[in-house]
Amino acid sequence: MATPLTARERAHLKARAHALEPVVQAGNAGITDTLIAEVDRALTAHELIKVKVNAADRADRIAIGDEICARTAAAAVHRVGKVLILWRPREKDVAE
Repeated sequence: MATPLTARERAHLKARAHALEPVVQAGNAGITDTLIAEVDRALTAHELIKVKVNAADRADRIAIGDEICARTAAAAVHRVGKVLILWRPREKDVAE
């Protein structure tokens, strides 16, 4: 599980994410292993991403977002409508 974010960290990450476009879309199929793998790849490459969750019900969008966070060890920075901002710090190199 990701470490909780302070209000200052959350505000900084929200500002960084403002110009980003969603890189992953969760569609009608819901949460699949392929979706989780794609979110994981995007977080590894970019550290901060937006995910668009195309569920009609707000409770479903929250549940999908929570499951994505749990399965990818990412922190939910912010949710606006169908867009979820995720952050996961990059892993340090083993040589360090």
